[in-house]
Amino acid sequence: MSTAKAVLVTGASTGIGYHCAKALQKDGYRVIASCRKLPDVSRLQAEGLTCIQLDVADSGSIHRAVEETLRLCDGRLYGLFNNGAYGQPGAVEDLTRDTLRRQFETNLFGWAELTNALLPSMIDNGEGRVVQNSSVLGFAAMPFRGAYNSSKFALEGLTDTLRLELKGTGVEVSLIEPGPILSDFRKNALTALKSNVDTQNSRHKEKYDAAIQRLNKEGPVQRFTLGPEAVYKRLKHALESKRPKPRYYVTFPTYLMAYLKRVLSTRRMDKILSKVAS
Repeated sequence: MSTAKAVLVTGASTGIGYHCAKALQKDGYRVIASCRKLPDVSRLQAEGLTCIQLDVADSGSIHRAVEETLRLCDGRLYGLFNNGAYGQPGAVEDLTRDTLRRQFETNLFGWAELTNALLPSMIDNGEGRVVQNSSVLGFAAMPFRGAYNSSKFALEGLTDTLRLELKGTGVEVSLIEPGPILSDFRKNALTALKSNVDTQNSRHKEKYDAAIQRLNKEGPVQRFTLGPEAVYKRLKHALESKRPKPRYYVTFPTYLMAYLKRVLSTRRMDKILSKVAS
């Protein structure tokens, strides 16, 4: 049996998850990557990664992935990096109940179910790390991002509670709060917007048109955008530190928003967030 610590990385097909899975393997971890789509699973396997199929919006898929993960690591999973998520754009008034539900199924409920299924083995082993990839939008809400904002706000509350409840078990829990990171996030958000929001019959049509134009652009469209290696730096610390931080900020906007939220009134913060979003 390998002595390398095993880490499960969700959402590893592209972006942050892909980079972190590859970097963890390079740094000596026993990585179990997961992807929602089978072609991506095959692609990562061809690249030399151990990869399994996992759709966090599907309980059956979660249960199968948990069994496979524990089999692959002989029941000794050390780390779980919950990363697989997407952003659903749209004004709150344009979001249907089903659209909100799908956002929460992927960004919150699936993560909770997966974590809960893996926690018993971590607790039995007396050690483990659960790292949740949240967002600057997990504590600073912006307009036209209500579904994503609320899913990440809820994730932060659930994660803070879990951290308190796991005290003394040897299992540590951390949140990573990136800002703008180079990934396929915008491309996936554009697909979600077009699929789930009637942009042309909304009173926000002009703003949606501008958003679609922005989401169609290639490369970074925001200042202070960093590569996924910036997230990996925090993930590695959360996995290896004797006292991992409850929260890890990543980009300048995250540090700035956290500071402003502490020192400004809600009304002044609203003005800044509205300006940034526009």
